[in-house]
Amino acid sequence: MARFVDPLVVGRVIGEVVDLFVPSISMTVAYGPKDISNGCLLKPSATAAPPLVRISGRRNDLYTLIMTDPDAPSPSDPTMREYLHWIVTNIPGGTDASKGEEVVEYMGPRPPVGIHRYVLVLFEQKTRVNAEAPGERANFNTRAFAAAHELGLPTAVVYFNAQKEPANRRR
Repeated sequence: MARFVDPLVVGRVIGEVVDLFVPSISMTVAYGPKDISNGCLLKPSATAAPPLVRISGRRNDLYTLIMTDPDAPSPSDPTMREYLHWIVTNIPGGTDASKGEEVVEYMGPRPPVGIHRYVLVLFEQKTRVNAEAPGERANFNTRAFAAAHELGLPTAVVYFNAQKEPANRRR
């Protein structure tokens, strides 16, 4: 009998970025026409613009979205874990991230070496969140941000992988 193993566990997202949680909201992430599934590989050039992040939920509920890279600057030596790529707060349920308040502007993946994980974490807010952008993007901590803003455990998480694209060679 085969057992289902959560891709978030296999990809070490649970443990290194977030604690074990029970998904309670549907979140879909798309870069252009491509819907993201956990662990898929995307080219950084395809992720330069912010993704369309659709969330379910009631319109009166508010959500916070955080995107980080836990493998910066390299998966074998992640001294900058987590590198912050995006924060959007106060997203109304049943809409998408563009309807929220961008606290930290989106920065597309730019992995310098190795295969990096890019993790999008969605939290349900108890009240409106008035967050300030951190001083720097390196060494951000999703758990600490969630605790500081009383967000609790995530309601949804999606991650994808990306690696540096080879430069075009001229002859």
